[in-house]
Amino acid sequence: MVRSMLIFEHSRPGRSAAAQMPPPCALPDDLPDALRRTTPIGLPEVSEMDVVRHYTSLSQKNFSIDTNFYPLGSCTMKYNPRACNSLAMLDGFLDRHPCAPESLSQGFLSCMYDLQEILADVTGMRGGVSLTPMAGAQGEFAGVAMIMAYHRQRNDTARTEIIVPDAAHGTNPATATMCGASVREIPTLADGDIDLDALQAVLGPHTAGIMLTNPSTIGVFERRIQEIARRVHAAGGLLYYDGANLNAILGKVRPGDMGFDAIHMNLHKTFSTPHGGGGPGAGAVGVSERLQPFLPIPIVEKRADGRYGYVRKKDRPLSIGRLSAFAGNAGVLLRAYIYARMLGGAGMRRVAEYATLNANYLAVELRKAGFTLAYPARRASHEFIVTVAPQKKTSGVTALDFSKALLDHGIHAPTNYFPLLVPECLLIEPTETESKDTLDHFVAVMRTLLQQAQSDPAEFKQAPRTTPVRRLDDVKAVKELDVTWRGPAAA
Repeated sequence: MVRSMLIFEHSRPGRSAAAQMPPPCALPDDLPDALRRTTPIGLPEVSEMDVVRHYTSLSQKNFSIDTNFYPLGSCTMKYNPRACNSLAMLDGFLDRHPCAPESLSQGFLSCMYDLQEILADVTGMRGGVSLTPMAGAQGEFAGVAMIMAYHRQRNDTARTEIIVPDAAHGTNPATATMCGASVREIPTLADGDIDLDALQAVLGPHTAGIMLTNPSTIGVFERRIQEIARRVHAAGGLLYYDGANLNAILGKVRPGDMGFDAIHMNLHKTFSTPHGGGGPGAGAVGVSERLQPFLPIPIVEKRADGRYGYVRKKDRPLSIGRLSAFAGNAGVLLRAYIYARMLGGAGMRRVAEYATLNANYLAVELRKAGFTLAYPARRASHEFIVTVAPQKKTSGVTALDFSKALLDHGIHAPTNYFPLLVPECLLIEPTETESKDTLDHFVAVMRTLLQQAQSDPAEFKQAPRTTPVRRLDDVKAVKELDVTWRGPAAA
């Protein structure tokens, strides 16, 4: 494939767009002369047509849900219905200023109130929901922060330990540390369940809580979750639910009924809103009744007169406070609300049913194709793990090699090398929105790649060949990242 030119390489002296720019605003009188300039420095000189064609061409090279199959494990990259986008961009929503008074925001506030109620119901969180966290990571922070605040408010300051399984998401120990806790890791058994003996050994007067996702990151449901909850609560700790895998149980089982005290929900995943590239996101948090006073603000409430307004700090003095300038990502929250209303209760159950059906179908078919499942004795939830450790042993090919080769077939790579306890793993999540035709195509491609890896591993390790950028030295790219344009004179 021919390399795409950089916008700077289209530049020609004196070339400019036809449109006239407005006159520049007046500069402050006290701006030093050394900081003033009269012409742009370092910008390309290009025509409007050059700009349009350049960026349109770049957009056509993107991998995205709209263009490619995206089986990215633990990330739930599913189709985003266009109805959610169009309705969230109605003028009354799109033009609303976040500082508009509550009296002029009743429509938006009513939607947010309903979304809080829907999320509380579907998760079983009887203490309520706050929509203010701007991303999953921020929602995770809020969940642990509320647990720590709960213990401090009870003067139980010795509780500074958060228990994290070795199969947890990587953000879990980081979040616990950010909230001032120390991390106690416990192992996962060979069948995918948590080691209860190891859990019991670390429980005690220093236990603040445990961070879990269920189904876990290895794609299986923790069968003894109620016993885990009983033991943690008996020791005085609380349970935090990482909502990254909520898609697998939506409408089927509720974290609150499992015994969890706090949950964050990746609305930009489970509730199907556009995400990627670091945002936008929404990490709504729900809590049991004991954590209700600590919910982040503002929260939407329905008042006695039927109108809607915000609960603020003065109304909830034990709140952990604000996590965003206003009340979360309004556009993302609206899309999630519309998606939830479109699905209804029956639709949410279908999400979980088809997500798990697709994952189990893929797991069976890939096993038939010659791949090794990391947990073959367990029914997959919404995702599952393939390990290519046998292929690495016999021919030297790795999980990364398979992921690179998939790009040549128009399929985005699954999650690589996570969770860390499974060697050479591919964490695969098809989601509920992919058709059987797409799944069968993926299996056929994987079967072809397996044959290529076995017959000519040296050639296989050269992939990808058809992408705009060929295979990179990943370590060098990370350690010596260079994204600065240097003209011919500076090169």
